[in-house]
Amino acid sequence: MKFEVTKEFIIDSSNAPTPSAHASTLVKMDNGEILAAWFGGKHEKNDDVDIWYSRRSSKGWSKPERITAAEDIPHWNPVLYKKEDGTIVLFFKVGKTIPDWQTYYVVSTDNARTWTKPVELVEGDVSGGRGPVKNKAIRLQSGRILAPTSCEKNKDWKAFVDVSDDDMKTWERTEFIERPKRYGRVVGMIQPTLWESEPDKVHMLLRTNAHFIYRSDSVDGGKTWCPAYKTALFNNNSGIDVVQLDDGKLYLVMNPIRQNWGERTPLNVIVSEDNGETWDMGVVLESMPGEYSYPGMVANGNELLITYTWNRKYIVFAKVKVVK
Repeated sequence: MKFEVTKEFIIDSSNAPTPSAHASTLVKMDNGEILAAWFGGKHEKNDDVDIWYSRRSSKGWSKPERITAAEDIPHWNPVLYKKEDGTIVLFFKVGKTIPDWQTYYVVSTDNARTWTKPVELVEGDVSGGRGPVKNKAIRLQSGRILAPTSCEKNKDWKAFVDVSDDDMKTWERTEFIERPKRYGRVVGMIQPTLWESEPDKVHMLLRTNAHFIYRSDSVDGGKTWCPAYKTALFNNNSGIDVVQLDDGKLYLVMNPIRQNWGERTPLNVIVSEDNGETWDMGVVLESMPGEYSYPGMVANGNELLITYTWNRKYIVFAKVKVVK
């Protein structure tokens, strides 16, 4: 299997609106443009951090624009989703601290030219966040939408899934994924990423603090999940993302480092032909010293469209074409 890779900066030293940028997300819109979003400000957790977005047309990336739900409070982790009618939904977190953040969203019906006013996803929620926490929601073959999410209250990392059977009008959360112990300690796990292998058979991979990516599976469309179990994939306690192409192959973008809070380089794409049981090397996106992290990835035919953090300053867009 061969790959053709092209990369470009969405923001760099010439156009970055803020000193710091992180946690990007992307989606392909119905007009063919790519929409990307991230959070940016002086630094993560600072009160000036808001959500920024840019569109890629035939003329390149547009000037970044800002979305904010409240002044003088940090914003975090945008997640983009395109509905079947082309409507774009942008979820994001708002809060002084991660354990206490709340989920807001805005909607665009004109390919991200204008947005609605930010509102809470679940009004009055104080649970530690609802809806997608970092990675994209997925629509199952049944029409159900699953949003992978997690909670970090009391420094206790737990993952779950938010379920919508009415096209995101309402949400019902699952129970927390049952966590195993490793070396006598319960494994902390957050930021799931999802795929559906067969109708109602859904799977997740999870970021953890236990040196490895963990996995859980559902046979009832994401309503219940098996206890999480360890995979052979290294994890440096940083973000991951997975997509499945039309041929059934899975592609996972991640930092293959076996160390809790380890370095966030290199950044690799790996591939599985057996529903995630085994993985082979795909392509290296970044290998130099630095931080290349928190990727977002979507499928586009036989291409992978990826955004990621570049040294906490800039955001990169990569296109990985699978050449057969």
